[in-house]
Amino acid sequence: MRIVITGGFGFLGQRVAAALLTARTFRGVPIDRLVLADRVVPSGSAAADPLVDVVRGDLVDRLDEVFAEPVDVLIHLASAVSAECEADFDLGMSANVDTTRALLEAARAQSAAGGPTPRVVFSSSVAVYGSDPALPLPPVVSESTLPTPRSSYGIQKLVCEQLIADYTRRGFLDGRVARLMTVSVRPGKPNAAASGFLSGIIREPLAGLPAICPVHPELKVALASPRRTVEGILRVAEAERGAGPGRIDGGVPVNLPALTVSVADMLSTLRQVAGDAVADLVTTAPDPGVEALVGSWPAAFDNARAAALGLAPDPDFASVVRDYLEDHADAVVDGAHS
Repeated sequence: MRIVITGGFGFLGQRVAAALLTARTFRGVPIDRLVLADRVVPSGSAAADPLVDVVRGDLVDRLDEVFAEPVDVLIHLASAVSAECEADFDLGMSANVDTTRALLEAARAQSAAGGPTPRVVFSSSVAVYGSDPALPLPPVVSESTLPTPRSSYGIQKLVCEQLIADYTRRGFLDGRVARLMTVSVRPGKPNAAASGFLSGIIREPLAGLPAICPVHPELKVALASPRRTVEGILRVAEAERGAGPGRIDGGVPVNLPALTVSVADMLSTLRQVAGDAVADLVTTAPDPGVEALVGSWPAAFDNARAAALGLAPDPDFASVVRDYLEDHADAVVDGAHS
């Protein structure tokens, strides 16, 4: 069992790798090698584990190394994020579409040469949805809702979804798509995602730092904690095909479970959990560009397809904040705990 994670040293890649290294198995089969592919490899990471091989560099340039031995499972997390794709069209097309197609072609070549048919898991996004003026989104979105992205990032993710569906239909690989909600609260430094503030307005104040909220607090969003997101990715990866509970039925993507919450509720929860001094570090200064992009994404989801896999959304935002406090106590100033 050889598993590859692209973006293996990124925020989610490290957590998916840690879960697999803790289990040491995939669907009950011992993991022989876990390949982590990324452009940057931080020190003190999972690279020290004896099961781990590291492939460093741009993915397109390292596909021969990734596929030097048969790949059984490939979890594709590497991606350029929303705001940088909007700012640089060519970057988004290269990093998201061209790289994904090259990876799919490498997987296809493996199966065509008589090797195992790889199981390819693609991390897509809630950004594939958008409210087109001619076809507004319904109040509650499901996998049957027509995706009409309103950003380059969303378009690129949708293109990749469709490529994976066709490669799967033709038997080149076994592709499955997990559409991720906005993940909050992310630790560490801010990234270039348009939705990054949905972590920043919690993470920075808990660290004693000021934060800007670039949207009106009444805006509702669909969130998932890092724990629930990793659980969802691995459940989609491990599920067998077919009808019935716990199985992936057909080639339709799975929207991972969403917690619907307003930004005002998030800030209120921060105040309840960490106190007035912490919550007062957040300043609201609406940015029309950010608000238009994030506001185009749906906030309420029918979670039935995910529920059939045994997945559930976070129960409330307070539990999301408590998870963050527990997992990242070193990033929280004294007095910020309830």
